[in-house]
Amino acid sequence: MKKIVVLGCSGSGKSTFAVQLHNITKLPLFHLDNIWWKKDRTHISRDEFDRKLDDLVNRDSWIIDGDYSRTYEKRIAACDTVFFLDYGEEVCMKGIIDRIGKERKDIPWTDNKLDPELVKLVKDYETENKPVLMELFNKYSDKDIIVFHSREEANAFAESEF
Repeated sequence: MKKIVVLGCSGSGKSTFAVQLHNITKLPLFHLDNIWWKKDRTHISRDEFDRKLDDLVNRDSWIIDGDYSRTYEKRIAACDTVFFLDYGEEVCMKGIIDRIGKERKDIPWTDNKLDPELVKLVKDYETENKPVLMELFNKYSDKDIIVFHSREEANAFAESEF
């Protein structure tokens, strides 16, 4: 395990799980939200983001956390291991609600209210994003794809230090 992608719906706990993996493996950790977003809630251009992502995936080792569906295939093709946090809408909605007002290291600001766009992403994830991931998991069946269906499963895995 040298190149790891952590995927899942907003609010699933990708960043928290990625930090756990980083603490165990000591692999460099990159949160895509910190690459895409600026502190003023604007973002860099797609071209600049793509260049930065290309630089990351071409490195010898990494953990990349973030959903960013437009870049699924590039990251899955480049990795050796995928962790997919497949928790469902209710768990993820609770996740985005629970982080309101909390400072986080994976995004350059603190949310003070629920973002309607984020709510829509969570509500649509099962029908929009997950089917795309399932196709890519089939296409890249040579990758080690680990799916967790609950936070408890992910935490037990991390605590085992595999």
